[in-house]
Amino acid sequence: MDFLAGCIGGAAGVLVGHPFDTVKVRLQVQNVDKPLYRGTFHCFQSIIRQESVFGLYKGIGSPMMGLTFINAIVFGVQGNAMRMLGHDTPMNQFAAGAAAGAIQCVICCPMELAKTRMQLQGTGEKKSTRKLYKNSLDCLARIYNREGLWGVNRGMVTTLIRETPGFGVYFLAYDVLTRSIGCEPDDPYMIPKLLFAGGMSGIASWLSTYPVDVIKSRLQADGVGGVNQYSSIADCVRQSVRREGYMVFTRGLTSTLLRAFPVNAATFATVTLVLMYARGVEDGPKDCEPAPPSHHTQLQQQAQPSSL
Repeated sequence: MDFLAGCIGGAAGVLVGHPFDTVKVRLQVQNVDKPLYRGTFHCFQSIIRQESVFGLYKGIGSPMMGLTFINAIVFGVQGNAMRMLGHDTPMNQFAAGAAAGAIQCVICCPMELAKTRMQLQGTGEKKSTRKLYKNSLDCLARIYNREGLWGVNRGMVTTLIRETPGFGVYFLAYDVLTRSIGCEPDDPYMIPKLLFAGGMSGIASWLSTYPVDVIKSRLQADGVGGVNQYSSIADCVRQSVRREGYMVFTRGLTSTLLRAFPVNAATFATVTLVLMYARGVEDGPKDCEPAPPSHHTQLQQQAQPSSL
């Protein structure tokens, strides 16, 4: 039931947060010499005006498909790691989260590659006349046929560098926040506290690894249109900094932070409601009680979003 609740909560998070993710990717990879967008809100307006509101949801199939597998890996690895470590401490939460983040990259990297390519397809067009990919699966199949397994896993190293500390920071921040603000079973503000802790943890996680995400997006978008700009991670960093300065590492950050809080809030609210209805109102909130270590760990596993 924890797994099912996590999946449903993660799906809610994807639906809420995907438009912000589309804006983030567009801003991260746009040509600095001929920029299409002046900033986050201009990007939102332009996509809706030129491509309709559905333009904001381009590529959503990929994260939706990968959701179940990512949740299964994250929940399984994090839970087993905490049992092996034995003590529910903030640093153990970081270590367990980092392990979960590293292992789920096997699914996350191809999923985000397809998502990025789909988000960039038909930029500025309401109905794309040159549709290269029919859907996310077709996108991965075409990349595999052209570039093999290496092409499907493009950006794996940067995904690993981002996800490993990113999930570690998320679990660490969430653990510290829930311990600090308290989460008693009879607290009338229990759910708002959980939403706050989850949202702030998501923001902390993104801030800790965002520069790596910019490079990952650029590497995964490289080759769109048949032209490859970067030969390696180091080359991508060098070219980006030389042309755009160090502020390049903040491109799309506003939309990412705007997305981080509601995504985690939607995930936490949905997980809590599903568990309450599935287990009964009497039992549902008790999972939030932080006193026994197993309960605290269980709460984090239930609430962990698949899309930080």
